Amino acid sequence: MEVEDRPVHRSKGRPAPGYSLTSKGERVSDEQIKEWLLELLEGEEHVYGYKLLAQCIRDRYCLILNKKKSYRLCKELGILQKARERVQTHPRRLPQNRVVTGSNQLWQMDIKYGYVTGQERFFFVLSIIDVFDRVVVGQYRGPVCEAKHVVQTLWRALKNRVKSGEPMPVIRTDNGPQFISKLFGDTCESLDMVHERIPPRTPNMNAYIESFHSILESNLFGRRDFMTFDEAYGALDQYMDFYNNRRMHGSLKRKPPAVFSEWVKTLEDASAFHKAM
Repeated sequence: MEVEDRPVHRSKGRPAPGYSLTSKGERVSDEQIKEWLLELLEGEEHVYGYKLLAQCIRDRYCLILNKKKSYRLCKELGILQKARERVQTHPRRLPQNRVVTGSNQLWQMDIKYGYVTGQERFFFVLSIIDVFDRVVVGQYRGPVCEAKHVVQTLWRALKNRVKSGEPMPVIRTDNGPQFISKLFGDTCESLDMVHERIPPRTPNMNAYIESFHSILESNLFGRRDFMTFDEAYGALDQYMDFYNNRRMHGSLKRKPPAVFSEWVKTLEDASAFHKAM
């Protein structure tokens, strides 16, 4: 009896969902877990391997995270064993206490995660806020957020806000993988731009961008379920137009950020005029 040769089709396995669940059933994106892992390595937990790092995550955030997934995420970050011993090209510069007296002196940047219910997938929102006038000077949203997207967003913000010859703003971030990347460090160095990175577990040192993302969550993401990415992006763009141009801000004399920024400029021009007289 002849047996016909047939190709063997091997299953590629179920794709990784891109998130883990907490003990309460809340979804946490893999990118957020990676950020937590990096924060642990910045502290006294740097002596731990991927198994104990997973235990720290479970204890601290009540996240259901096994050692297999911890290994995969650590490998993707390049923080397994010898890779962890690499000397950083751009060492961390800690934040300084700064007195901000005008726009474009200090910017804060961070990443937030939105969720598309219809696709069961997360998306990234990268925002840059001016600490003085609270204008969100740059924003990126997409299904992935890599160092190149961060750099592109920063370049656009600088082009729109900083005139030739004016001093560069200080940029402050946490220790996310995009912000500690060589590409981002090289970009800041080439622009002669000071990049400050806050210590782990000190979100108060990035309070303005944290506050904005909290507003974004309560006013938009927490109120709507999105069925598609296009629906989520459209709603975000619409809200950002409202936030920058029409939403009154209590600490800005009840003016929207963009209006407050222009109002301050008129005061500065008037002051310069009177000094010249």
